[in-house]
Amino acid sequence: YNIYIALVVKTTERGESMEEYLHRVKKSPLFYGINDNELYTLLKCCAAEQVPYEDGEYIFRMGESVNKVLILLKGRARVIQENFWGRQEMIYHIREGELFGESYSCARTPVLPVSVVTEGPCEALFLNYQRMITFCSLACEFHTRFIHNMLRLVSEHNVKLENKLEHVCRKSTREKLLSYLSEQAISQGGRAFDIPHNRQELAEYLCVDRSAMSNELSKMRTEGILDFQKNHFVLHDRYEGEAREGA
Repeated sequence: YNIYIALVVKTTERGESMEEYLHRVKKSPLFYGINDNELYTLLKCCAAEQVPYEDGEYIFRMGESVNKVLILLKGRARVIQENFWGRQEMIYHIREGELFGESYSCARTPVLPVSVVTEGPCEALFLNYQRMITFCSLACEFHTRFIHNMLRLVSEHNVKLENKLEHVCRKSTREKLLSYLSEQAISQGGRAFDIPHNRQELAEYLCVDRSAMSNELSKMRTEGILDFQKNHFVLHDRYEGEAREGA
C-alpha cells in the first residue's frame, strides 16, 4: 500500500488532492471500516469513475441495462418512473453518500424500470459491479468487509421499500398518513418526533396529492389526533380506529 503515499499529493481530474477526494468518498457507508490506503486500492480494483453532472441531467435512463453501482458524492438526485405518455412519478431521492444500481446489477435486470435525474449540480462515482464482487488474487480482508457493507446497505434499502409499501397500500390519504406517522413514532421511541421529509417530499413518498394531504393533516389536528409544526409531529392518545377515513 505504499503506492498511496506517493499519490496523496497528486490531484484528481476535478482539481482536488487525492486526500480530499478519498475523504469525500469515505462519507459513503459502503466504505465503513476501510482506511485510506485500503480505499485507494479498492477504488482501483473496482474501476472507479468520477463523473460531474449539471441540473436536470439523466444519470441513468429507464430502459437501459445496468452493470455499475452509483455512489452520489455531491448533490441530490431523484429516482423517477415514466409511463407510456411521458408522465413522471417521483419514487424516492438519492442523497450524498447513498447508492443506486446495486440491486439491479445483482439481479442482472435487462431493462432498468426507472430513471435517475439530478436535482442541481451533482457528482457521481461509478463502480464496476462485477469487479466489486470479485476477489482479487490477494483476497484482501478489506474487500470482504466492503462486500459485507454492500449487503447490509442492500438489505436496509429493501426494508425501507417494504415499509413504504406498507404505507402506500392503505386506501385513504388519512390511513397512509397515520400508518407512516405511527411507524415514525414507534421507531423514534416517543409521541413527539421529526420526520425526514418536507410536505412535498412526504406527499411524493406516500403517493398522494399534496393539497389533499395538507387538508387531512389540518383536519386531524382539529380533531385532536395529532399536532405538527413543519416536520415536527406529536401524536395524541387517540385510537386510530376512531379517526374517520379521509380523502
